[in-house]
Amino acid sequence: MGFTTVMITSGPNLYLPKRARSFHLPIRCLSSSSLSVSSQPSKSTQFDLKTYWTGLMAEIDQKLEEAIPVKYPEQIYEAMRYSVLAKGAKRAPPVMCVAACELFGGSRLAAFPTACALEMVHAASLIHDDLPCMDDDSVRRGQPSNHTIYGVDMAILAGDALFPLGFRHIVTHTPTEIVPEARILRVVTEIARTVGSTGMAAGQFLDLKGGPNSVDFIQEKKFGTMSECSAVCGGLLAGAEHDEIERLRRYGRAVGVLYEVVNDVMEAKLKEKENTENSQKKGKSYVSLYGVEKAMEVVEELRTQAKNELDGFSKYGESVVPLYSFVDYATDRGFDVDDLSQ
Repeated sequence: MGFTTVMITSGPNLYLPKRARSFHLPIRCLSSSSLSVSSQPSKSTQFDLKTYWTGLMAEIDQKLEEAIPVKYPEQIYEAMRYSVLAKGAKRAPPVMCVAACELFGGSRLAAFPTACALEMVHAASLIHDDLPCMDDDSVRRGQPSNHTIYGVDMAILAGDALFPLGFRHIVTHTPTEIVPEARILRVVTEIARTVGSTGMAAGQFLDLKGGPNSVDFIQEKKFGTMSECSAVCGGLLAGAEHDEIERLRRYGRAVGVLYEVVNDVMEAKLKEKENTENSQKKGKSYVSLYGVEKAMEVVEELRTQAKNELDGFSKYGESVVPLYSFVDYATDRGFDVDDLSQ
């Protein structure tokens, strides 16, 4: 099958490649620590994303600590807290949610309950992804995966418990004097769609059972949907208009896939540099199917797509800069987010 570019669509339909496309995009070398695919000027050059991210992480970490106290039966809560409060957690979903909410003038007070819920849902999905019957990963963020510490049975229960806890946290902690109940309902619906049979579950299913021509759908649903949901929820909380929500949807999805493709490219280049065995991780990716060069071309397309969507928010001035900076970070990795939680 010929290589085709990823299509970041706005609907739930499965995308299957129809014909191969030629690429004529600037490609540069990838180092083991960063990726540079374009010399185009950036709107986020002067923005200190590291400081912004660090400040938000500290607030989010504290609220997550409070949101998951240890109760009876203690072991389930301990397993839940192990993954949600793990050192090295990047907090990307909640940070993007807050940034999108602030773009439209929303407050952090309005966004934090949903931001915490997104982290709970994200942690639950990672717990389940790591299981032996799924991606079979024994390490997560440099630490043993949940099931290697607590056992497969407890890991399944911890993930199962985190999903509804996230929904409950939104409903019980979002101040209705700031966020109307109708918006809260839309946020809950958006997250439910994200984790369900048309979202991450569908992506995981095809990662396990799909053929090579399902890679676009897998990347979009398994990795793009969480980022998409985070951006959309922030906009919903702040009362963004329908066309603005759809821009956020396309932007978030592109950034989510972009981040994962860059991860795969960096991993492949590191293995090549260290002359290690070419043992690709379980799952389907652009790198494993088409190689590093073509995957880097996808990176450039996704970066352009994401920034093109943000150009539609120019009327909000500097408030959109954090969202631009996430695109550049996803591509270039200007700092190590793992260090922010130390």
